[in-house]
Amino acid sequence: MTAAQGVLLRPITMGLLLQSLFLLLLLLGSCLPPAAAFPKGCYPSEEEGLKTFRCSNAQLTEVPRDIPNDTNKLYLDFNQIPFLPRDAFRDLPLLLELDLSHNAIARIETGAFQGLAEHLHSLDLSSNRLVSVSKDAFSNLKAKVNLSNNPWLCDCRLQELIRAVELAADSSGGIVCDSSTHEEHVGKAFLQVIANTDFCNVYKKTTDIAMLVTMFGWFAMVISYLVYYVRQNQEDARRHLEYLKSLPSKQRRSEESSTISTVV
Repeated sequence: MTAAQGVLLRPITMGLLLQSLFLLLLLLGSCLPPAAAFPKGCYPSEEEGLKTFRCSNAQLTEVPRDIPNDTNKLYLDFNQIPFLPRDAFRDLPLLLELDLSHNAIARIETGAFQGLAEHLHSLDLSSNRLVSVSKDAFSNLKAKVNLSNNPWLCDCRLQELIRAVELAADSSGGIVCDSSTHEEHVGKAFLQVIANTDFCNVYKKTTDIAMLVTMFGWFAMVISYLVYYVRQNQEDARRHLEYLKSLPSKQRRSEESSTISTVV
């Protein structure tokens, strides 16, 4: 082979090698699993041996669906999530800590935390827009819950909720009445208020009074009807007697006998 032929073959050989390498990379790429498509602003990490998934300040408007199901700690704080639907975290059976603080959560559906009862030990819902939440939304949940810095309506429903959950340490003082069925309680810590006021007992008394008033109203209506009925019959009887008096004596006796037999 001459030097000139070698020079001509060298580019062809390099081209074949590059083409083979390209085909090999394509083949390997088709065999590898696709990379996880995490929501923008979210990333996995490992902290103190626990698998963590962070979506802090990621401008989320809903709970992301592509969270790794082996996550132990989930941070969804500082977003714009408005509510928590049923089964929002059902695919996270190993979750230990859930941070939902500093969002816009105003509603939590019953069953939102379904599937987390076994392992979850910390739930942060502070600094949201919660006004009233059913205790059923936290059914069977053993986690310590932070409910501070929300615009709570202080009533029987909140009292039942507070008694149903275990509050996180040092968070109870942050549960303040933004509104209340009693105006004098606004601006006060809820635990301080319920130390002297039983909202549920007041509600029960109010309900009992309403039932008594309703029953009295029905009783009064029945009595009024009976009085009207008796007076109406008396008036009819008086008119009939006057009519009988105006009849001739023989016809009168016959009508009186008929009237007596009808009355009997």
